[in-house]
Amino acid sequence: MKRTPTLFLQAVIVLIGMVALAILIRFPLTEGRAANLDLFSIYAAPFILYGYAASIAFFVALYKAFRLLGYIGQNKVFSSDAVGTLRSIKYCAIVLSILIVAAGLYIRISHDKEDDPAGFLAICIVTTFVAIVIATAAAVFEKILQNAIDMKSENDLTI
Repeated sequence: MKRTPTLFLQAVIVLIGMVALAILIRFPLTEGRAANLDLFSIYAAPFILYGYAASIAFFVALYKAFRLLGYIGQNKVFSSDAVGTLRSIKYCAIVLSILIVAAGLYIRISHDKEDDPAGFLAICIVTTFVAIVIATAAAVFEKILQNAIDMKSENDLTI
């Protein structure tokens, strides 16, 4: 199997990670209330710290996707390591969706009555939906891959 497509996809995953990290670093500086704060106070805000903690699940899922592409490139896709990687991606997506819903609920409950949280809540809904779709796809691929491995091991035993 050619390694070029998997190397390209791994490069895309690295690029996604770098863009996400740049957004995490740059976004708090552009926030409206950041104009009156010093650099430490900007990054020490509880909601910003929550965003950084929640992003851990995202970066772990990216790393696991990178490893899964490595298994595919090495023709080790039908292995228990690949199934475990898909399981980890599924759990990361579930955790990320729960954390996004919690952030949306926090903003909905505690926002200033003069502010309109509709934009943030819309982003929460869309990203939660995306995380749930990824978790569902990972679960389906995990089950298919596990069934294929089980069938392969059964055929190896009967021969």
